[in-house]
Amino acid sequence: MKRLKIGIAGYGVVGKRRRDCIDKHPKMHLVAVCDRLYNENGIHPDDIRYYSNYHDLLNEDLDALFVCMTNDIAPEVTIAALERGLHVFCEKPPGRSLEDISRVINCERLHPDQRLMYGFNHRYHDSVQDALKIVHSGALGKIINLRGIYGKSKIITFNQSDWRTKRKISGGGVLLDQGIHMVDLMRLFAGEFIQVQSIVSNSYWGFDVEDNAYALMCTAEGIVGMLNSSATQWRHRFHLDINLEKGSVILGGLLTGSKSYGAETLTVAIVDHDNDNGDPREQLTRYNTDKSWEREINDFATSILEDSEIISGTSHDAFQTMKLVTQIYYADHNWRTQFNISDPNLIQSQY
Repeated sequence: MKRLKIGIAGYGVVGKRRRDCIDKHPKMHLVAVCDRLYNENGIHPDDIRYYSNYHDLLNEDLDALFVCMTNDIAPEVTIAALERGLHVFCEKPPGRSLEDISRVINCERLHPDQRLMYGFNHRYHDSVQDALKIVHSGALGKIINLRGIYGKSKIITFNQSDWRTKRKISGGGVLLDQGIHMVDLMRLFAGEFIQVQSIVSNSYWGFDVEDNAYALMCTAEGIVGMLNSSATQWRHRFHLDINLEKGSVILGGLLTGSKSYGAETLTVAIVDHDNDNGDPREQLTRYNTDKSWEREINDFATSILEDSEIISGTSHDAFQTMKLVTQIYYADHNWRTQFNISDPNLIQSQY
């Protein structure tokens, strides 16, 4: 079988991490990268060519492009790559706004032979995969509600560039940058939320993007979701309670590069309504390795090599998750007025 020739647009922290996975894959071969920090074009000592802009990168003989760029340019590069006949893996978020992903989808529909996948990496964590199996088995009954907290201590962390604080580039703050993972997981478990109430605030850090978003949401089936995405969580935290008719599935901590979110665990509580008096029997699983990045890349490569559909992280997933993020912004009257947020229900795509 052929080896896929790969390019990476945006060769920062995430781009280099994606390269690690590409290098490990037996059917992928990195050819070239681009990044705005390069002053000129050239060749790395390992024979990987580098460019200062994505236009030159797209002139390479490539099969697929990984887009690891800022939110303002990611949709433009994704569209350009699709139009060049390339398969595309793009990091989340898919852009600054719901309009951005809608434009990408309209282009994708014109190029049905190309694969497009979005990097909602948390779906591939062992704890999430195991939790999905339990919930989908029906052993604990139907979901009643979910409560999710995903928080860090700053909008800019781990030596990241300050572009995340500039609305013109980022499109949003902690909810769009990090909280989008929790939004995506809550959709993954519960389905689509049709009612949304929210409070969105930038009262602490004072940037023109949010440092906190609080949302209360409900699906058509009556599943309630409560969410706090925060950049004032001094002790970094990832936590998702999923309460069902016969027990609870609790995701706590997350294995990340920063190692600041604590141990990744899955707690399953089995309820005996007559006898446990609010202290049910629990089973705790602790995970000590993270293969999520490799699994995600493997799925992308398999889809291309076997000419099969993308299963997880589709453009539909990206659109629906961005729609819910936008609904959270829009539901706060003061926030949508201040930043002229469009009604997401009026934004159309091919879906």
